[in-house]
Amino acid sequence: MRRNTPIVLLSVGHACVDVYQGCVAALVPYFIAERAYSLAVASGIVLAASLLSSVAQPVFGVLTDRWAMPWLLPVSTLLGGVGIALSGLSGSYPLTLAFVALSGIGVAAYHPESARVARIAARGSHRGMGWFSMGGTVGFALAPLMVAAVMSGGGLSWTPLLVLPALAGAAMCLPVVRVLLERQGADGSGTAPSAGSDDVASFVKLSLAVVFRSIAFIGLSTFISLYVRQRLGGSTAVGTAALTVLYLGSTVGSVLGGSLASRWDRVTVARRSYLVAVVAVAGVVWVPGPAVYLFVALTSAGLYVPFSLQVTLGQDYLPSRVGTASGITLGLTVSIGGLASPAVGALADATSLRTALAPLVLMPLLSWLFFRTLPEPGIARAELADGAAARSGSGAVKPG
Repeated sequence: MRRNTPIVLLSVGHACVDVYQGCVAALVPYFIAERAYSLAVASGIVLAASLLSSVAQPVFGVLTDRWAMPWLLPVSTLLGGVGIALSGLSGSYPLTLAFVALSGIGVAAYHPESARVARIAARGSHRGMGWFSMGGTVGFALAPLMVAAVMSGGGLSWTPLLVLPALAGAAMCLPVVRVLLERQGADGSGTAPSAGSDDVASFVKLSLAVVFRSIAFIGLSTFISLYVRQRLGGSTAVGTAALTVLYLGSTVGSVLGGSLASRWDRVTVARRSYLVAVVAVAGVVWVPGPAVYLFVALTSAGLYVPFSLQVTLGQDYLPSRVGTASGITLGLTVSIGGLASPAVGALADATSLRTALAPLVLMPLLSWLFFRTLPEPGIARAELADGAAARSGSGAVKPG
């Protein structure tokens, strides 16, 4: 297998999994139209997928810390697709929730192990991890288009067709899994070796920074379409264009982050990106006219440049618990960010959408503040080693 082939396959496979995270929200209008669900009932479907998936990801992270399970990649990919494929076949609300939850479990099982495997396949390259992360953002962005294309044929009865990306993604995982299993057999080891000591304090700060980043991005992605349409007037296409720009910027930012980290260290890149995001979000909220599209693009890139870097930073802060770190940075913190969206909506109902979006300017600023106190893991270990050597040297007994 060529050097870059595994990370390419994993990136496309990542897209085939994360498309199902986007499918849940994209299917909601069809559930409402065909089954007469209320908004509250329909939102329960989204909640079943997102919360279960995000809370379960750290659990799978703990499991992958104990045992390397590359076989989990194709299995979890299939679970994610089968759950969504079955969700439209039954008119029973509990069964619909169960199938969507099954998909959420598949997505949850995929991410911690895939992040560990991708780090190995990328051979520690930040650019490679950037491509892997970009795959997920592309999949999420393509979900509404895929759902619309399938539903136009026959409504919810056609949801079984949505299993196709899962079949493709599982097939792409298999060659990578085979290579990794062969390596494990040759090494005689079932888990990836850990090196270094855990820096729990830095990992907690990193997780908080990721939470505030998530609040900003999810808050904007939820309301940007409506907000831009209010600001500029016009048809629904005006708002849809803003959402498309937001998603496209996220894919560019994911790749750009890996490239920048090859030139500067990850913490420095993340700090500068969050400062750009502060200005960009402020521009989205307050700059008038079509320039809002430029600021939407800058916001998306600024918030996504640190995305893959934060995953690898988490793994380096917790080198003995790489799966746990991946599960938290990819899962739990994202769900907490999503829980803030109803608060933004409630504030918009009570005041205005601009007033509700204004606090989002503070979110990347808070992320920047946490990153100001974060060390780059490799640099921090070198400094500690130098300090220990200096202390041992000063404590040595001088010859008389």
